[in-house]
Parts: sequence; C-alpha cells; structure tokens
Amino acid sequence: MAVVPQNQQNPLVDRDGVRLTVDGAVATVTLTVAARRNAQTPAMWRALTEAGRALPGSVRIVVLRAEGVSFSAGLDRRAFTAEGIDGDISFLTLARATDADLDATIASFQEAFTWWRRNDLVSVAAVQGHAIGAGFQLALACDLRICAADAQFAMRETSLGLVPDLGGTKPLVELVGYGRALEICATGRAVQAAEAERIGLANLVVAPDELPAATADLVAALLAAPRDAVIETKALLRAASGQDYDTQRATERAAQARRLRDLADVVR
Repeated sequence: MAVVPQNQQNPLVDRDGVRLTVDGAVATVTLTVAARRNAQTPAMWRALTEAGRALPGSVRIVVLRAEGVSFSAGLDRRAFTAEGIDGDISFLTLARATDADLDATIASFQEAFTWWRRNDLVSVAAVQGHAIGAGFQLALACDLRICAADAQFAMRETSLGLVPDLGGTKPLVELVGYGRALEICATGRAVQAAEAERIGLANLVVAPDELPAATADLVAALLAAPRDAVIETKALLRAASGQDYDTQRATERAAQARRLRDLADVVR
C-alpha cells in the first residue's frame, strides 16, 4: 500500500496555512489552520498557487488533505472587514477597484484552484467535516474526492449575495448536472456524504478513521498504471464533454496511435 506523506522535515512550501511535501511520485498538500477550520484567505490562495508551481516533474499524484475536524469551512469572514486579514487585501476595498483590477485580482485567486486538473497529474481530495463555499470549490478543483462519512458540502456564496467564483461551477455541473447544481448553489443547503456519493460528488465514502488508508489505497491503484497512459486517458476524458462523438473518436485514435508507437519503441 502506498504511503501518503503527511509530514516531512523539509517541505517545499510551508506558509499561510499550506504545507507541500513530496515523496517520490506522490505530493501532499495539507491545509494546516485547524484552529480556524482551515478558513481560506488570499494568502492561503497564494500559497496554494505556489505549491502548484513548486511540484517536481516526477510527481504523478497530488493528495489534498486538511488537519483538524474540517476540510475547509470556507472563506475567512475577516476578509469582509475594512481591515482585512493581517494587512491583506480587504474585499470591501477590492469592491472599489477598477473593473480591470477587480478582474485581475479574482483571476489571481482562481489560480489556486486551477492547476489541480493538469493532465500530467491526478489530484485526490481527502475530505472530512465541512467543505463550505471556497472549501467546496477546492474539493471540486481536484479530479477525485474521497470523503469521510461526516463530510458535508455546501455552496453558501449565493446565500451571502455572492457567486461561486473560484472555478467550482463547471466541475459541479459536470458532476451532478445543471438542475441539481443550481439547487445546491441557490439554496446553500448541505450535501451530506451519503448523498454526495449517490449524486457523483464523492468517489468513495468511508468511516472517518479509514480516510487516510482509503486515500493511500487509491493512490497505490493510480500509480499502478503507466504514467503516459494515465495522462492520455485523462486528456481524453476531459475533452469528451466539449467535443461531438466523431471528434472524440478521432481524438481517441490519435491518442492510441501515440501510445502504440511509444510501446513499439520500448520493445525494439
């Protein structure tokens, strides 16, 4: 069974509530602000972006986990005060920025949520407790989600007069469909772990004390297949929803041709 690293003496990133450790082909990104239920801040988003950029090329699997009882309880509400968080940008100040500056700032926030779906990686979120708002969107940023039985998801932005803007709307619709996604977002209700598994948000639900072992088992299974085959397959699946059937078949043929040629080169 693969061991998912949780602590390492020399993490590549360890600041603002984010720690990145690497053990061979497996990287682990850990949210470390357990006392605040891993509430997210702009500084945390910058650290998450840095973690994505710091990954060595040898990494195939990225595990996202969190310390404490909650995966992430969402945005740190101090961001909505005039002072902001420890001198960081206040959203009240941000609201008065020019359209261009506001767009650029939100785009920089989104970077923390975009790199998880790179074709050369498979990302796995191990979710326990609350995954609210930005926490829900961070879990959605990953390719796969393993949940403890106490996990619950909620998209509370609409209830606060906001919208989900951290890249979560597309994967949510792709996973559960437009109607259910609208209902989840517009009501802000909690989706418990059992429902999350039933509707496709969660790949697997396990007892809370089994979450680390189940995550390690999935990592081992993902590492068993040749890397290039996984990369090509992930690219095919990601392209499928945006292509018609004939275009997708052509994309499959091209990918298979590359794999066959690579395999032929290996056996020569």
